[in-house]
Amino acid sequence: MQVSSSNLKETIRLQREMLIGLLGEPMHDLAMRCAEVIDSRIALETLLTNAFPVFSYCKHLYVLNADAIQITDNIIRQGVDHEHFGRDRTERPYMQDIIGTTDFKLSEAYISRNKKRPSLTAIQVIRNRNGEHVGFLGADFDTRELPHSENGYTEPDDWRQIKGDPAIRSGVFLSRRIDSLMDKRLDEVLSVMNELIAEHGVFHGKLHFSSNRATIWTVDDPFVYRFLGIDELTDPDICLAYPGRPYHKRAIVPVEQVMPVFDMFRKLRFADDNVYLRAGSLNIINGMVGLNFSCDGSHYMRYDEFLDKSTDFWFGL
Repeated sequence: MQVSSSNLKETIRLQREMLIGLLGEPMHDLAMRCAEVIDSRIALETLLTNAFPVFSYCKHLYVLNADAIQITDNIIRQGVDHEHFGRDRTERPYMQDIIGTTDFKLSEAYISRNKKRPSLTAIQVIRNRNGEHVGFLGADFDTRELPHSENGYTEPDDWRQIKGDPAIRSGVFLSRRIDSLMDKRLDEVLSVMNELIAEHGVFHGKLHFSSNRATIWTVDDPFVYRFLGIDELTDPDICLAYPGRPYHKRAIVPVEQVMPVFDMFRKLRFADDNVYLRAGSLNIINGMVGLNFSCDGSHYMRYDEFLDKSTDFWFGL
C-alpha cells in the first residue's frame, strides 16, 4: 500500500495561492505602467527600481519584449545586474503556455540556472491600451526568501509502504537471517531502550538489529542523534549518562505501549528466516513506527495500527 502525501500537496497548493494573492495585483499594476514606456529601456529600469520596495522579497525584476528577449537589466536589491540584458528566455519553464491561457502565471518551483537554488518566477503579460501583447514583466524569487503562511505542513500518519532495491528483493529467499549479537541479548537491549524512552528523555529511537546498534534522539538536544553500540545497549549503566526526564507531554504513544511496540519488533525479527525485520524505530511524539525488512521494503504507520496487526499480516500466513 503506497499512500501519496495529499497533505503535502495541499500545503503547497495553499502556499501558492497565498503567493498569487500577494503578487497578482502589484504585478498587474506595474505591467500597466511598463506598457506606457515599453520602448524606453531607461524608463523601464527606472520604473522597476522604484517599484522594487513593493516586491521586498523578490530577487530580480525585469522586462522582456513580446518575443521573450530581455530588454532591461535585472533590477536587484543592491541595484542593477547587467549580465542578463538581451537574454532569450523563451525556453525557460516559466514562459511555457502563458499566452492564450492567462496574463499572469506563477511558475512551479525549479532549480535556478545560475545559483542552483529552488526558485519561482512570476510572469505578467504586458498589454498596451489596445490590449495588444507587447512584452512580459518577470519577477524571480528564491523560495527561502518568500513569505510563508502560518499553517505549515503536517506529516500524515497514514500507513505508507516503500519498496526498496529490486536486487535485494529478488534475492531475499537465497539468504537467511543469522543471529546477531543484538538478537542474542534482545531482552536486555529492549529493556534498556524502554527505560531510556520512558524515564530519560529519549523521544525517538531506532534499533538496527542486524548491525547491533541503535540511534536515539533526546528532548534535551533534539538536533543531534546519539549512537549506541551493543556494549552500551546491554549495559543498564547507560541510563546514568542521560538525566531523568518526565515522559514528554507531547507524546502520542502512552508510556505503557512502548514495550509492546518493542515486543512486536522482536516477533517480526524472529518470525521468518528469509523475510525478517532488520531495523525498527519508534517516535513517541508523532506516534509513528518505522520498519525496514530484509527484502528492503520499508513501512511507516501509527503505533496503535502497528500493534493491532499480528505477524500473520506481515508474512501472509
